[in-house]
Amino acid sequence: MSEELYEDDELEIRSSGPKHPMARRFRGYLPVVVDVETGGFNCQTDALLEIAATIIGMDEQGLLYPEHTYFHRIEPFEGANIEQAALEFTGIKLDHPLRMAVQEEPALADIFRGVRKSLKSYGCKRAVLVGHNSSFDLGFLNAAVLRTGLKRNPFHPFSSFDTATLAGLAYGQTVLAKACQAAGIPFDAREAHSARYDTEKTADLFCGIVNRWKEMGGWDTFGED
Repeated sequence: MSEELYEDDELEIRSSGPKHPMARRFRGYLPVVVDVETGGFNCQTDALLEIAATIIGMDEQGLLYPEHTYFHRIEPFEGANIEQAALEFTGIKLDHPLRMAVQEEPALADIFRGVRKSLKSYGCKRAVLVGHNSSFDLGFLNAAVLRTGLKRNPFHPFSSFDTATLAGLAYGQTVLAKACQAAGIPFDAREAHSARYDTEKTADLFCGIVNRWKEMGGWDTFGED
């Protein structure tokens, strides 16, 4: 399926002024790091239990940084499958009185509002999901969008940046904890498998790799019009 099929649906931002460097860095796409915790591996049948999204910003020197994180605990959709092994792996307790979970629709709507606000701020046309093994997170995000019928999804439906691949290239490590360690990013295994924690560490890793590439003489965001 061709990417051009989605061009008319992109959130084009037109401005008479100069483009922000972020709008040029990734072909008009804004990186947004997403992590999900789930009740299993099948995005069609298994519950979405947590989702977090970190907006990536860019400073005056063209360096990336994690800007803001949205996080929600999610009530399983009706009829969702939840594997006990998944709960044991993530440590999620569905009946915890302080879990304060919400339905999928308001959680995604809140994240999408924030992403669209950042798209406008940076002059980008669409968000691109960044994830550690990103196809997993994108699959669950797309499945939840389909279930809820939400409109104006700011994310590209199939393109993504995978930090497992990028970390394998940059550091020879594909496991998030080991990649962070190789990159000099503190990582607490006791906090892992929380969507918020994993998203923020993945955001640190992504920014670090992209910034390292720039400092080594890679893409110059200020050299393109």
